[in-house]
Amino acid sequence: MPSIFTKIINGEIPSYKVAENDDFIAFFDINPNAKGHTLCVPKKEVDKIFDLDENTYKKLMAFARKVALALRQVVDCKRIGMAVVGLEVPHVHVHLIPLNHMDEMRFDKKVKLTDEEFQNLANKTAEAYQNL
Repeated sequence: MPSIFTKIINGEIPSYKVAENDDFIAFFDINPNAKGHTLCVPKKEVDKIFDLDENTYKKLMAFARKVALALRQVVDCKRIGMAVVGLEVPHVHVHLIPLNHMDEMRFDKKVKLTDEEFQNLANKTAEAYQNL
């Protein structure tokens, strides 16, 4: 059965996409720790990050870096945090979380954004990504 991320990649479930290439996609977490919380996901469904072949792993990190640089231009924050947890969805994903406080790296406090806020931020982030 395809993961929720595969369904997003295939367009079966809508998302707030901020970046995409042939191998990866980045979209906002719909239950974010902080404004701009983004997931970077390989299009090939693999459960665990260290099961990726070395080349794909390196390309995922390079993709996530570029998305983080775009986020940093758009979201007012002290830094972009990165986490790979992988327990909630059995499909490799890297969390990029704009941080002003360490509590924003925890997954127990969430922020709410409206559809308009998500879409505006996604558009700005996508534009920043394209301009890098």
